[in-house]
Amino acid sequence: MSEGNTPLPPKTASAPLVRGDKKPLSTEPYKGVRDFYPEDMAVQNHIFSTWKKVAEGFGYQEYAASILEPAELYRTKGNEEIVDEQMFTFTDRGGREAALRPEMTPSLARMVAARRKSLKFPLRWFSIGSMYRYERPQRGRRREHWQLNCDLMGIAGIEAEVEIISLAHALMKAFGAKDKDFVIKIGDRGRVAKAIQFFGVSKENIPAVFRLIDKKGKMPEEERREKLDALGYKMETIKIMTVSPPVNELKERLKARRIENVEFEEDIVRGFDYYTGLVFEVFDTHPDNRRSLFGGGRYDNLLEIFGAEPVPTVGFAMGDVTIRDFLETHKLPLSK
Repeated sequence: MSEGNTPLPPKTASAPLVRGDKKPLSTEPYKGVRDFYPEDMAVQNHIFSTWKKVAEGFGYQEYAASILEPAELYRTKGNEEIVDEQMFTFTDRGGREAALRPEMTPSLARMVAARRKSLKFPLRWFSIGSMYRYERPQRGRRREHWQLNCDLMGIAGIEAEVEIISLAHALMKAFGAKDKDFVIKIGDRGRVAKAIQFFGVSKENIPAVFRLIDKKGKMPEEERREKLDALGYKMETIKIMTVSPPVNELKERLKARRIENVEFEEDIVRGFDYYTGLVFEVFDTHPDNRRSLFGGGRYDNLLEIFGAEPVPTVGFAMGDVTIRDFLETHKLPLSK
């Protein structure tokens, strides 16, 4: 073969362009957050559009707030684990401690307190936004997630709980769920607080006890029991509780709306310190995903941290990660 016909050597992949001895940057996203390629965005848009359609159908108006808040906003009546262990905080150039919001409720309370005297109650507001928590990524949990928040402010009677749980139920149905696919478990935080005080838990220890009760299934049971014992609480105490009159009334009113997949659960107390009354959580009943999907309850006193007159409020938050897991588990549509 002549020199002019000598075949060229095979092509090889070119090395990444780097400066000096620096390694090329990773294409992986930050741990615990997600990229949304078009196919993922289709799922996300399906979730968001369903949230918005149902909330607006109940007469709720959309609002929004910045993802950045003063860190002190969460230190008064939040969740100790989130505040101390999971909150993303930093000091800005002005020397202020800032945080990426781990939840929406304190921002809502701040906004309402700012215009407390000019707003016309009751308020029916919803928002869809991203939240950030520095926790161990696992099924159902990410360091960044998107969340629907629905709140009814200005109604002290149980009709507020009836409406907000009806909205939560309607959301599940809008995603294609059947009543047998999920159960709404209701607890009475106010009644539990009185009961455990009667059995010897000091008032100042009640928030810590509630946070440990809420950790059922989320931490080693022996460790949880030891910590509860140290606070003066015996786990058997809560088991003697019967259904409270408010829970009975709530169940009857929901039944009148053909919402019957509702149960009383004595250890549903929610982990946030601002809850004051009835609380609830929605659980998946599928054996492959038997877990809490989302929840909420009544919080009447949160505006007091801003020196504003309190407003009775009931609300809940639903995350995109857990609802997507639910849709996949039950083989429900992930997009239109």
